[in-house]
Amino acid sequence: MTQAGMAIGEFSRRTGGNIETIRYYERIGLLPLPDRKGRYRRYGTADVGRLIFIRRARELGFSLDEVRALLGLSEADAGNSCAEVRHLAARHLVDVKAKIAGLRAMERTLADAVRGCDAGEVPGCPLIAALSSA
Repeated sequence: MTQAGMAIGEFSRRTGGNIETIRYYERIGLLPLPDRKGRYRRYGTADVGRLIFIRRARELGFSLDEVRALLGLSEADAGNSCAEVRHLAARHLVDVKAKIAGLRAMERTLADAVRGCDAGEVPGCPLIAALSSA
């Protein structure tokens, strides 16, 4: 296969990326505009690696701006960019831990409300009461 020999359908299958998402990433500049053969986009192996990188970063919860920064750093000198990548990842980890704490609090509130419904101890609906309280 030539460097620019893969149609978007094959590119999507190889990377697990949705075709509309691929087009969106091209529009916002995360993926370079592909070569074209006639009307059709043609992708190469470098594009596969880049989209897999983007998908993995997104699966870890990095924002599009953070992914853009990571891509820039991945293309920079590895020796000089590792500290910046670590800083970005550490900051993201703090955000993830905060979200986990929020989800645990949400879980406790919902579990208490469900237990209250099951026990029938509180008149009315405990979940509605929990949502209505200040």
